[in-house]
Amino acid sequence: MCGIAGEIRFDGHIADADAVARMMRAQARRGPDSCGQLMRGRVGLGHQRLKIIDLSHRSAQPMVDPELGLDLVFNGCIYNYQELRDELAAFGYRFFSGGDTEVIIKAYHAWGADCVKRFKGMFAFAIHERESGRIVLARDRFGIKPLYYSEKPGRLRFSSTLPGIVAAGDVDTSVDPEALQFYMSWHAVVPPPWTILKGIRKMPPASVRVIEEDGSSREHIFWDPPFGQTGEDAVRSAEEWQEMVLAALRTAVERRMVSDVPVGVLLSGVDSSLIVGLLAEMGQHGLSTFSIGFEEANGEKGDEFVYSDLIAKHYGTDHHKLFVPSDDLLKELPGAIHAMAEPMVSYDNVGFYLLSREVAKHIKVVQSGQGADEVFAGYHWYPPMAGANDPVAAYARAFFDRDAEILNRHLGPDWRNGGSLPLDFVREHFARPGAADPVAKALRIDSTVMLVDDPVKRVDNMTMAWGLEARVPFLDHDLAELAARVPSELKLAGGGKGILKEVARKVIPEQVIDRPKGYFPVPALKYIQGPYLDLVRDALTSQAARERGLFDTLYLERLFADPTGHITPLRGSELWQVGLLELWLQQQGVG
Repeated sequence: MCGIAGEIRFDGHIADADAVARMMRAQARRGPDSCGQLMRGRVGLGHQRLKIIDLSHRSAQPMVDPELGLDLVFNGCIYNYQELRDELAAFGYRFFSGGDTEVIIKAYHAWGADCVKRFKGMFAFAIHERESGRIVLARDRFGIKPLYYSEKPGRLRFSSTLPGIVAAGDVDTSVDPEALQFYMSWHAVVPPPWTILKGIRKMPPASVRVIEEDGSSREHIFWDPPFGQTGEDAVRSAEEWQEMVLAALRTAVERRMVSDVPVGVLLSGVDSSLIVGLLAEMGQHGLSTFSIGFEEANGEKGDEFVYSDLIAKHYGTDHHKLFVPSDDLLKELPGAIHAMAEPMVSYDNVGFYLLSREVAKHIKVVQSGQGADEVFAGYHWYPPMAGANDPVAAYARAFFDRDAEILNRHLGPDWRNGGSLPLDFVREHFARPGAADPVAKALRIDSTVMLVDDPVKRVDNMTMAWGLEARVPFLDHDLAELAARVPSELKLAGGGKGILKEVARKVIPEQVIDRPKGYFPVPALKYIQGPYLDLVRDALTSQAARERGLFDTLYLERLFADPTGHITPLRGSELWQVGLLELWLQQQGVG
């Protein structure tokens, strides 16, 4: 788990070493163990390393393979690298290191850009073919590893973080009006290629981009699983589906134990409890687990320690609990916002940020339960989708924070541009073939778009802010492909995630399963009062905010007057949503 950066020139100039170095410094916390930079004429590559596999200098990056004529920078982990290494060695390839980085180089040489289809893991990488001058950029199936870029005539830059691109300079950092529509409508989800800044874009998940020496390029999606059953699936019993899911989940969890350092678990709910239970079945003893809680506000409880304590005691884990008083939360908010590669409104961000800080004091790798809700239908908006005559409208009613008409009232006069883009995006996505029923359509967009730019991005940003690698077994692509075939009624049973709950009953105590769905609750950011209200009001009434004019003044005044009275359909604070965007822009010094 690391940070990568690079610049490629197509105008006859050499790459800017200082710009690459600035990008690296901006993301140094992603890879605190070592760094490296390679300048090769028109191509410059940079890397910040977090040592997880092959702790020796032989796996340092940028990695150069003089025999094959390839250079590589890579962020992520290829869990099946040993099997691929054995296969490549049988072809005659010779290895000079013991990690997964070199396996990518050899796999690319053997199979070309299609090598990504063989990788089981998370990755973002750039490969430079020295002889042809070709550059290949790739991002994993669920976008677990980020990859941002900016393009100007004659030049392309890429980085693991958006602030890295900003730090390199010479980029348009004004707010993108189309991205603003998504941010305000889709609970802060801004899908690729957009980002909130005009001059910076991001690669879609499951994509490969091949860039020739003259700057021409082509991009393709290498993974797009169908949602629906095969002929054999139609006659499977519920019990058979459960056994298949359990077997695939065991494999996914076991894969993510590949490491040369200890691996722990972020313990928060049913999904992470199931991970702990499966690791215990595999013989893991003394496993480190971690959970977090916050002060209650407005009568809403801020922790779920009763459940994490139960699991920790049941399996005898080395459990660590972090309780964050409200005053401490306020002090840590600027750091959490600064760690966001893009503005993310979910309260879970600060929870992950503070929990990751604690975890990083003990270990360098954790497994986490993110993705289970999007893959196995755990959210409240899936059941109403089952009988929806208009799936797009049903989805928008449940998920969207505001429709186009309300959006245009809430935005400032210069930013009102119709507001229909987010709904059009969903409508186009729902119309694609490969997902027949409404629930499948919602699961597909959530697992391939929303998940990538909310929960997945949150986990990456907040853990990597402390040099911590997070692994997400529920986003194992083999497991996800199987889940996409599971009948919707089995996933919707029991109020959601029915089949996963039945699988969990075979592994963990039922008290943890039969509980209300929870998150990292942070009530102080939902019911904004006192110093939190002062913080947000100061940001939104500052000179910088007034000059931007993103939001209607009367709308802001209504929010300030009654912050707890404006809650979105997803139980989020409208005031925190608009305030977080302005706080992020000011933290990054952009916009």
